[in-house]
Amino acid sequence: MSVVTAIKSKVANGSVLAQAKGLLSALNLHWAGVGLLALVNLYLLAQMGFLWHAESNHNAEAMAQQRIALKTAGIAAQPLRGLDAKLARATEEADKFSRQRLPASDSDVAGELGTLTKKQAVHLTRAQYFHAPVLAGSAGELTEVRIDATLSGDYRPLVQFINSIERDKLFFVIHTETLTGQQSGTVNLRMGLTTYEQGAVAQDRATAQGETAGVANGGPER
Repeated sequence: MSVVTAIKSKVANGSVLAQAKGLLSALNLHWAGVGLLALVNLYLLAQMGFLWHAESNHNAEAMAQQRIALKTAGIAAQPLRGLDAKLARATEEADKFSRQRLPASDSDVAGELGTLTKKQAVHLTRAQYFHAPVLAGSAGELTEVRIDATLSGDYRPLVQFINSIERDKLFFVIHTETLTGQQSGTVNLRMGLTTYEQGAVAQDRATAQGETAGVANGGPER
């Protein structure tokens, strides 16, 4: 290698070193740091945007679920609105029904059966009363009265008697009825009836299950 070539090589190497030193100056290092911080900030902003978007979606879903829950609760509570007034009205209607359609004693039941049999020209041959307390000890305590009755008469009057029992001012429920005999002659009717008396069951009545009632006009036998 010639002396001139060696000198040129040294000069070139010196230029590269000078350029490298220039690049590593304090100002250039400062801008490099700023660029790195900018990249970090961009990354953090991107992460924050992603998290905000995810949180917004979560909040929207939570709000939608909350609205559904509130609407469901409102629908469920709808029947309870005005419940006090409904209870008061129902109590008043129950008291009215009790006063107007429930008998106070066996004599009321027997008297009504006697009136109906006389009106339809049929004969009450037997009536047996069975008693059981209902809602004992409460303000609405009643006495369930089951009546096993046997009647006789012509077919048509007996059918009319059944119809009159169903429409009577006193509350009667017919749960069994059996007709025997010919339609052209005397027919026997056996009926199972239920009604409810107001008030508690008397002590002597509670021990009188199966007691047979009187025959004349349905009057109870004592």
